[in-house]
Amino acid sequence: MTEDSSAEPNNQPAMRPRIVIRRNGPYEPDPGIPIVDHLGVPVATEAPARLCRCGQSQTKPFCDDSHIRRGFVDARDPRRVPDKLDVYAGQQAFIFDNRGSCAHSGFCTDRLQSVFHLGGEPFIAPSGARFDELVNAVRKCPSGALGIGIGPRRDANLSDIERPPQIEVSKDGPYRVTGRVELIDEDGALIAQNAGSSHEHVSLCRCGSSLNKPFCSGMHWSVEFHDPVPDPLREPTLFEWAGGYPALLDMTRIFYSRYVPEDPLLGPLFAEMSPDHPERVAAWLSEVFGGPRFYTERYGGYQRMVSQHIGKQIRPEQRALWAIYMVQSADDTGLPSDPEFRAAFVAYIEWGSRIAVENSGTDAKPPPNMPVPRWWWVCNATPGARPPAVADDAPATNGVSPALPGPGEAVQFEQHIRPLFRQMDRSSMLFAFDLWKEADVSRHRQQILARLQAGTMPCDGAWPAERVALFERWADALNPPA
Repeated sequence: MTEDSSAEPNNQPAMRPRIVIRRNGPYEPDPGIPIVDHLGVPVATEAPARLCRCGQSQTKPFCDDSHIRRGFVDARDPRRVPDKLDVYAGQQAFIFDNRGSCAHSGFCTDRLQSVFHLGGEPFIAPSGARFDELVNAVRKCPSGALGIGIGPRRDANLSDIERPPQIEVSKDGPYRVTGRVELIDEDGALIAQNAGSSHEHVSLCRCGSSLNKPFCSGMHWSVEFHDPVPDPLREPTLFEWAGGYPALLDMTRIFYSRYVPEDPLLGPLFAEMSPDHPERVAAWLSEVFGGPRFYTERYGGYQRMVSQHIGKQIRPEQRALWAIYMVQSADDTGLPSDPEFRAAFVAYIEWGSRIAVENSGTDAKPPPNMPVPRWWWVCNATPGARPPAVADDAPATNGVSPALPGPGEAVQFEQHIRPLFRQMDRSSMLFAFDLWKEADVSRHRQQILARLQAGTMPCDGAWPAERVALFERWADALNPPA
């Protein structure tokens, strides 16, 4: 079967989902193609969706007709990297690469540096890693520029994973389309792709500046394209900090493909697992770490998870090895390595795996109707809760400059005062009161002001005088404390 072939049981060609690319206008995907954000969370939309590709919409990722006001033109730029398929022969496999299709996401050079040499020649050294690592790197290339084959021809079965259609709105980057979605122009003609490109996944320009429209050429880096910045004072969930469902799925796929099959203790335990077991575990971890109810909605919740362990008689040495390999898979995937996240991650891996052992015993009677556990940061150790070891001597202030009131403008708590307090400041005082709640700060404003003036709050460096004065101005404007 060739890479492009697809047929229904009656031998009639299957109708593939499509994205219509309007001339000098938006992308219009079929209503049945799910749209998710970079965390894998569905993006609410009304069908039919119109996705911005000029980069100027105020309602990203959706089109607001800014392309008309801007005079957006979708012609390819003659400066683009030429369409040229390079072939690199190795001891185990051939790697195929078309620099003209590359979106410069950096997945290959960041995660497999022994093979992909950023700025080096040759760019690819196929003998620099195991065969399974090569396959994984090729499949993770979101632009479809990479391919792999045992012989000197791209093998679609090795290069691609068959996935349901989906459009991912990547963070500050392109639309990552998966699932063999056809790209057509408004006349119904197929959009031509470069030599060797994947037909299963592709990256489409979202910043409006690609040299290879409609495909991404990495120009979003050069033009500093950004999505709206989330509230910097909001504490992220572990799910968000990990990178969401896609990152957790990468981890579980590595775990169950790289470590489980060859291990004499774990291999028999998972010998009869379903083909989508990595997806199920990633959905469970997503929900446990504060994300959407993926596992509950897709597979049945806590009772379903418990049922998978009953009677398995998991031995302590199997549990310990499972935990070790899971942490190693997190490293392999590139999950965050900061102490706060890893403390919480490892704590759950240890806790959850020990619960699984308990539930798998011959006499175990797990309590029914328990909720899916929701895991959080350990002892309020969260990102930003401590000054990093590489911090300079300048006072830290959330990384942004809080808004200052204009002449004669009243000082507002939410606008002017709350942004002065970082997450680490808040966490250090939560035992007494909440620095992000106006009522708490108002009640304790005189004590807070005294410590600010003395330079003992925050603990890692005094505020600049103008910020102390701003807080004092706000405190003086309130009624005397009760």
